[in-house]
Amino acid sequence: MLAPQPVQSDTTLSRDDMALVAKLVYEHAGIVIREHKEAMARGRLARRVKVLGLGSIAEYCAYLRTPAAVDEIPELINAVTTNHTAFFRERHHFDHLRKDVLPRLIQERAGRRGRIRIWSAACSSGEEPYSAAAISRDVIGHRSDLDFKILATDIDTDILDRAAAGQYPAEQFDRLPADLRPLLRLEGQSSRGEARIAEDLKRLIAFKRLNLIERWPMKGPFDVIFCRNVFIYFDTPTKAAILDRYVALLQPGGFLYLGHSESLPQPHPQLRLIGRTIYERTP
Repeated sequence: MLAPQPVQSDTTLSRDDMALVAKLVYEHAGIVIREHKEAMARGRLARRVKVLGLGSIAEYCAYLRTPAAVDEIPELINAVTTNHTAFFRERHHFDHLRKDVLPRLIQERAGRRGRIRIWSAACSSGEEPYSAAAISRDVIGHRSDLDFKILATDIDTDILDRAAAGQYPAEQFDRLPADLRPLLRLEGQSSRGEARIAEDLKRLIAFKRLNLIERWPMKGPFDVIFCRNVFIYFDTPTKAAILDRYVALLQPGGFLYLGHSESLPQPHPQLRLIGRTIYERTP
């Protein structure tokens, strides 16, 4: 007798349903999903169909149209957001942080419990803020006369849980340049082939959920803001509005890092380009 076969859900994504998903994601997160991303959206939505025990993407989208789906919207956003990152990705930013930014801040603020703040504005699975923490700890050391902290935010709640855990496949660390690998201070390797970021490094970072198009609870100011590979998901008006809010929270003389393929949505009177995708806030 043949074993029963699992029922396959229908992964057809109609144009109307694609338009609905794009509308909801834009309204709630400001993220633009363009038509050529239909295959990506279909695959991501199929996962939610499976989790919820539904029979098709059409059934899932019908559910999204009901008031009962209000708690599903964050899960929809989690599903369609892209989380691709790596430790010390775009190394020139971390070299700039090490050689130019931190030494100046130490000179200005050491000795009087000076405050240094860095914000990783779309931290994904945590590699970016851990890289910034590793560089900063290496430069600053264990000084008690500096109040140092990194804020790491993302809209995706699932990915934030992974980031806060600080546990990654060991092969991610094995691929790092020899001069950078020791800075992450790993705490051994598990039977699953994973290594964990050291607790003293994790304590430098506060992981929080934040939707960039909603109210921001923090007041700043920040000395450095990482906003890398974020603007590519927004339209020009949304990018311009977020940029103005970044600048308002950035310390005069502070730095904004964008992704390697990004630029400002428009020239900003308080930002000047000083290096490859590195902007300084002018007084």
